[in-house]
Amino acid sequence: MALWKVKFDLKKRVKLAQMLWLMYWVSVIAGVLVFILGLFFKIELRKRSELMDNKESHFVPNLLIVVGLLVCGISAFGGKICYDSLDLPKFARWKTIINPFLICCLLFNTILFFTALLCFTMRIPLQYTLADGLKNGMKFYKDTDVPGRCYMKRTLDLMQIEFRCCGNNNYKDWFEIQWISNRYLDFSSKEVKDRISSNVDGQFLLDGVPFSCCNPSSPRPCIHYQVTNNSAHYSYDYHTEELNIWTRGCREAIVSYYGGLMNTIGLLVLLVTALEVAVIVGLQYVKTSLSTLVNPEDPESESEGWILEKTIKETFTDIISKIKAMGKGNRVEEEVEVQAVTTVS
Repeated sequence: MALWKVKFDLKKRVKLAQMLWLMYWVSVIAGVLVFILGLFFKIELRKRSELMDNKESHFVPNLLIVVGLLVCGISAFGGKICYDSLDLPKFARWKTIINPFLICCLLFNTILFFTALLCFTMRIPLQYTLADGLKNGMKFYKDTDVPGRCYMKRTLDLMQIEFRCCGNNNYKDWFEIQWISNRYLDFSSKEVKDRISSNVDGQFLLDGVPFSCCNPSSPRPCIHYQVTNNSAHYSYDYHTEELNIWTRGCREAIVSYYGGLMNTIGLLVLLVTALEVAVIVGLQYVKTSLSTLVNPEDPESESEGWILEKTIKETFTDIISKIKAMGKGNRVEEEVEVQAVTTVS
């Protein structure tokens, strides 16, 4: 017994074909959006590649770009089939292609679904790659005269201004590294000597942060030196007063930004997947309704369409039987070959 059998006349078949044609072109537009968003995400990652610990994070945007192009191609091809289904002579040339095309579409939908899952889980690898990348980048902040690192200060400052963040986990991360270059330190100063000698690694550490950590919305002039020294500033208590520097860590801010972007792309890919499933079902109805015409020479005659010729259980059983038959056929061929070799020897 066929699964979800529906009776069709010419009017119903025409409406179904037209609706599928429209849905396919909506899918093409969605594919273009997926491609553009994948390209945008790749550019965004490239902009901050210096702060990434590895290049593995580009796998997802590359996959989105490829998937977007495939959605456009597959949907345009499906739209052409639906358009030709309105003319029986034209549709006849597609009959041998539709079944392989539907199988390819099912496999592609599986890829789309896993692509959406990768988008939703992209936040996890980003957290790890940014944790080490930002930590190393902050160490190179002072190396403005070292080839290959001379732009790190500019990159970090622009990042902290754009994302309104400070440090890796928070602003106190700057207290643990020397972010001021030695060329700008007066080594004849007692304060500088004391700070360097009091550190095991001989670094110049201070309770200060770069200017890019300053919050421009604060009514008070920015205090980014001696942040934890209450006596150094008038009417100031860093424990109780809201600091006029960003307290949010840059890793959290960037992951939140990229995570929101990837969730949006993941939802779009899921919608494309649902749309592709719907048009596959519709195309199957078009194919079966045109192959069961009461009078194949009369396009106005009635017909029946279905999703599966048999029930799900029967279809699954048939597939298993065919796989087993193929396995037995391969074994028989191997035994014949072995016997032939034995006979010759």
